[in-house]
Amino acid sequence: MPFNRLLTIFLFILTSMSSFSQEKFTISGTISDKKNNETLIGVNVIVKGTKSFAITNEYGFYSLTLPKGDYEISISYISYETIDEKISLNQNIKKNYSLIESGELLQEVVIKEKVGTNTRKPEMSVKKLSIQEVKEMPVILGEVDVLKSILTLPGVTNAGEGQSGFNVRGGGADQNLIQLDEATIYNSSHLFGLFSVFNPDAIKDLKLYKGGIPARYGGRLSSVLDIYQKEGNKNKFHMNGGIGLISSRLLAEGPIDKGKGSFLVAGRASYAHLFLQLADNPNSASFYDLNTKISYRLDNKNSIFLSGYFGRDVFQLNESFDNTYGNTVINLRWNHLFSDKLFSNLSMIYSDYYYGLTLDFIGLDWNSGIKNYNLKYDFKHYLNDKLKLTYGMHTNFYEFNPGTINPSNNESTINSDQLERKYALENALYFDAEHKISDKISLSYGLRWSTFWRLGQQTMNVYENDQPVVFNPSFQIYEKAKPIGTVSYDKNETIAYFNNFEPRFSMAYILNENQSIKASYNRMSQYLHLVSNTQSPTPLDVWSPSDQYFKPQLLDQVALGYFRNSIDDKYTFEVETFFKKIKNRVDYIDGANLIANDALEQVILNGRARAYGVEFYTRKNKGVFTGWISYTISRTEQQVVGRTPIETGINNGNWYKTGFDKTHNLSVVGNYKLNTKWRFGANFTLQTGQPVTFPNGQYVYEGIAIPSFTGRNEENLPAYHRIDVSATLTPRKNDNRNWKSEWVFGIYNLYNRQNAAAITFRQNADTARNEASRLTIFGIVPSVTYNIKF
Repeated sequence: MPFNRLLTIFLFILTSMSSFSQEKFTISGTISDKKNNETLIGVNVIVKGTKSFAITNEYGFYSLTLPKGDYEISISYISYETIDEKISLNQNIKKNYSLIESGELLQEVVIKEKVGTNTRKPEMSVKKLSIQEVKEMPVILGEVDVLKSILTLPGVTNAGEGQSGFNVRGGGADQNLIQLDEATIYNSSHLFGLFSVFNPDAIKDLKLYKGGIPARYGGRLSSVLDIYQKEGNKNKFHMNGGIGLISSRLLAEGPIDKGKGSFLVAGRASYAHLFLQLADNPNSASFYDLNTKISYRLDNKNSIFLSGYFGRDVFQLNESFDNTYGNTVINLRWNHLFSDKLFSNLSMIYSDYYYGLTLDFIGLDWNSGIKNYNLKYDFKHYLNDKLKLTYGMHTNFYEFNPGTINPSNNESTINSDQLERKYALENALYFDAEHKISDKISLSYGLRWSTFWRLGQQTMNVYENDQPVVFNPSFQIYEKAKPIGTVSYDKNETIAYFNNFEPRFSMAYILNENQSIKASYNRMSQYLHLVSNTQSPTPLDVWSPSDQYFKPQLLDQVALGYFRNSIDDKYTFEVETFFKKIKNRVDYIDGANLIANDALEQVILNGRARAYGVEFYTRKNKGVFTGWISYTISRTEQQVVGRTPIETGINNGNWYKTGFDKTHNLSVVGNYKLNTKWRFGANFTLQTGQPVTFPNGQYVYEGIAIPSFTGRNEENLPAYHRIDVSATLTPRKNDNRNWKSEWVFGIYNLYNRQNAAAITFRQNADTARNEASRLTIFGIVPSVTYNIKF
């Protein structure tokens, strides 16, 4: 039966289940900031005296269907003044609202009536941070960082100080889907992990999904970090920026057609390398990025958006080593309102990650990367006050460049070579339903059907018994197998094909107005693999598609949680427990060489992984002092067993900790507003040290000392902890001028903790005894930033 017929029947059944004979009408529209006409995401539209409410989507749209009658609705959003309005609903109403940013302290905004939307929604394992909260956190070198801020949330860690990427509930950094205006970001860090690629001035909203992930998202296992850029001020021209110790930033926004269209341009650049040049230092490390967006409302039913991001990092050593890498994304979107109940978004997206390396001392010029072309068509269908549907289709075409090699100068002996490019096509159809069964039970359920074609234009090795890795029983090690032939695939041929059904389900059971219990299950498929034997992503990492050797990774995750708000909404408390298992998680044989390797299947083994734990999160929402405490206790393990009785597998086939397992992870975040002039912030972080493999002895063979090692990742680095503080000064004279400014003073690692990024072992030249050496990246780091807005 055709898909559209099945969908029609499904919609009819759900509509019938949730319809009543009573006459109903719909109120719908968009909600925006009155000052700049920017649409707002996540605004609560509450119908007082009922259990009905709506929340604006990613484009500020809301829709509520209610029985005919008179109602009082409340429009509320954090740091904005609440609107209370009486309406008479005897016909369909189109109603747009503009909210005024509150001039009072956040804690002084009074919500007259609450419905506990966070406890009632069948949404769990989801965290949202406002960009204002992100900006108030102390950060290293004064550079506000989106990725560093989410590390304070439960279940989120990273591989260590100065490391890029992040890990969610024991998943690898490559298992996170990071989207900027729906476009995929493959490397999210500047300067090898010191900063993120996201300019906080250009960010409008960010949301992290750790579990219960809706069916509209796919392609990764662990999490989704969904970030949206601002649209730009539709009313008047505006600029703001900041000057820091190593970088500065500037944003400009304004109307194209007042009230209808707007533009936004934001740029950042570092300049620490200029001081090195003044000191005759031949080394340098710098970055720059550019965010752009154009939005235009054609009429009441159509809007278009064109957004982009371009970023580059440049690292040079003595003019003999040159490293350039970065992301480029472009997204053209069309919003269309078919009716007051049916909203659609069509997106055409281009995403490119490039990595280039020049080694003049050996005459090598090497570059690699991944490109993808993405078409998405999504629908949000507000059937009635009890049922909302989201459905659509996604198509991704991938082009992988494992490596292009060229001579970098005339004296080079390097021969030009091109590792074979790889191509793949990933498609998905999905639907999600958010269904209010009763005043006590709300459900969210959906299904995603994903397909993946590994396409031709490549010559593949053929191995005996189809095993590219063989086991040497004499030395008890795995080795590369020698190909016994090759097979070539033409452009239109399929090398491998996979498809998976990915069900999603979550439920909220409301105990009372302030408490609920929630549960969720989701299955995810990941067809892309990050080829890296480090615990943190690096610019050199290469992505590879699934094929007959790189099997798609499959995840099943269940979670159960308890959620509670205090009666006055002053405090929030959440506790969640989770368990997830992963099939086909790749690990590498000892001594694996991944650089410029055109036969990666010769160094990988497929295994499985599991993660489980409990997360605690408590938050203070009101008062001069606000903040939160998060604590996670968890375990993340991997296992690769032998394929035959004589094979040892990895770590003798036993479970071993992954490189990003953190048993204990504690974060404390506090913000204190002393008065209109001064506000202060502090973070405390404590977590178990990164798992490592240490030598536990040595033996001498023909005069050579050879170390022996413990089991894989059996030991840990010392515990990691630090305190960061900040103080923000807003001069009182700001009130009497058109431009405003502020000074942000910060100290990273206040008590100068020498946290270990790595521990190496060496022989002391004087005593001839072995000793351990600790590598520390940062001690205490003061900073100052001057921000200006006009």
